[in-house]
Amino acid sequence: MQVPQDGEDFAGQPWYHGPLSRQKAEALLQQDGDFLVRASGSRGGHPVISCRWQGSALHFEVLRVALRPRPGRPTALFQLEDERFPSLTSLVLSYVAGQRPLSQATGAVASRPVTRQGPIRRSFSEDTLRDSPSLTELPRARKRSDSQPAGLEHMGWSGEDHCGPEASAKPTRALPRMGSDPVLLKAPAPLGSFADSLRASDGQLHAKAPTKPPRTPSLVLRDESGCPPTYCELVPRMPSAQRTPPGYSSPETEAPWWEAEEEEEEENRNFVRPQAEVSFCPPNYPSCLLGPQNRPLEPKVLSTLRGLFLEHHPGSTALHLLLVDCQATGLLGVTKAQRDAMGAASGLELLTLPHGHRLRLELLERHEALALAGAVAVLGCAGPLEERAATLRGLVELALALGPGAAGDLPGLAAVMGALLMPQVSRLERTWRHLRRSHTEAALAFEQELKPLMRALDEGVGPCDPGEVALPHVVPAVRLLEGEELQGPLDESCERLLRTLQRARRTAQDAPKFRQAAARRLRALLAPAPGFRPNPQLREALTTGFVQRLLWGSRGVVAPQAVRLEKFQRVLSVLSQRLEPDS
Repeated sequence: MQVPQDGEDFAGQPWYHGPLSRQKAEALLQQDGDFLVRASGSRGGHPVISCRWQGSALHFEVLRVALRPRPGRPTALFQLEDERFPSLTSLVLSYVAGQRPLSQATGAVASRPVTRQGPIRRSFSEDTLRDSPSLTELPRARKRSDSQPAGLEHMGWSGEDHCGPEASAKPTRALPRMGSDPVLLKAPAPLGSFADSLRASDGQLHAKAPTKPPRTPSLVLRDESGCPPTYCELVPRMPSAQRTPPGYSSPETEAPWWEAEEEEEEENRNFVRPQAEVSFCPPNYPSCLLGPQNRPLEPKVLSTLRGLFLEHHPGSTALHLLLVDCQATGLLGVTKAQRDAMGAASGLELLTLPHGHRLRLELLERHEALALAGAVAVLGCAGPLEERAATLRGLVELALALGPGAAGDLPGLAAVMGALLMPQVSRLERTWRHLRRSHTEAALAFEQELKPLMRALDEGVGPCDPGEVALPHVVPAVRLLEGEELQGPLDESCERLLRTLQRARRTAQDAPKFRQAAARRLRALLAPAPGFRPNPQLREALTTGFVQRLLWGSRGVVAPQAVRLEKFQRVLSVLSQRLEPDS
């Protein structure tokens, strides 16, 4: 098989089935969430994600956006709705790992890959897709067009919009975007009569040109009345002159998936009886960092992760962690089916309810796993003392970037501080002494700012305003609701109990405000900036499932939590003693 120029061979992925008809794909999808990727013969070999959702088989064509060849960047980007990815594998991984809807209109979520049985009979690589006639003829036609109305006939209007014999031969596929040029694609039917009046043979020039299409098109589902839904095609919606007020300018980018308006939540505030406990942790999915079977703390994976975190500054890592934490908490990316099942609009409400037991256990598991992973980052540095001190400094800077007024991810801050305050780490006197001598600012920030802040948050008196906090500290409330007793004198523990429960009630009431605050911060991560885009590997490395498999391996992760934590604490104690033995 020929390897694509951008280095990605998605035909080797287990969820890629190669050329497969729609009927055969639907036969392989048995349960809601099952998905596969195939090359559609009727779509010119383009990759199509087939997914079963709410009893129906849906098919989503992946758009391929060609780029001008430049050294060090991919030749094409892959796109479903608003976000673009440098490879098909990274696109699938992002949607599956983040449990993101494949389209906002359907809410379909791909969670379980249907593994291919046997080799692919005939495969389509990205080179094949690039050389497809439907993708090469249109750019040539585009060169003969201009911005005048007379040149609109070359832009790929659909056959329904033209009555001439040449109209039926016009391709109906959307044009790939070239560089920073506007995306010129076919328009819906209401513009058909307008386009017919601007034939190239007329040679007429109007005094006022029609409204230009937006640089990033709005994405809607094709409306084919009377026909059963087959493809959930992404069709650009051109701005209508009848509905566009004077002086209105189309936005540069459409709202990301996590920032979409939840109209049902605003319109229907009535109580909905919960149907089942909801999990926001994605199930097992193909990993780009771990194989199907892995052992605990594999050195090769740890080295890859170290390089991955060194490539990102603490602010970028903090925003990635905020995104994953918001998904794990159920603050962002909650589908309508999940809201209907849990009887609440947000995970911040669900964790305070009796049927939020599963979510509370998942949040506790995530907190413990992230704290252990941070401790491993320090105790796994068997090299020079400076290396361990630099790792401590990196964790302190990450904690500062997660704090109020910055990323505002308090669960992430609690996990990082849990690693720094772990006994096996805090006992490393020589390492901390070297940190104070070589990285004085970080050491002072840890002692004078982070430790008092963490103490206040645990006691229920820390900052919790949605303006400076995007995701509140919920671990104390979760521990109480799961039956953990508070330590200390009776009067102090009772006051702390009342403060924690009152804060949990306020957190549930302010869930929409926290959602807006998180969305504002994440715009900085997902906004199109030169040379920067969210890293799918970093997002995966911060998920609960990945951290669990990294620490305990693919087999050990199924053991009871208490057993796993006890064994790993002993491992950390051994590592700590090897670094700095007791005198």
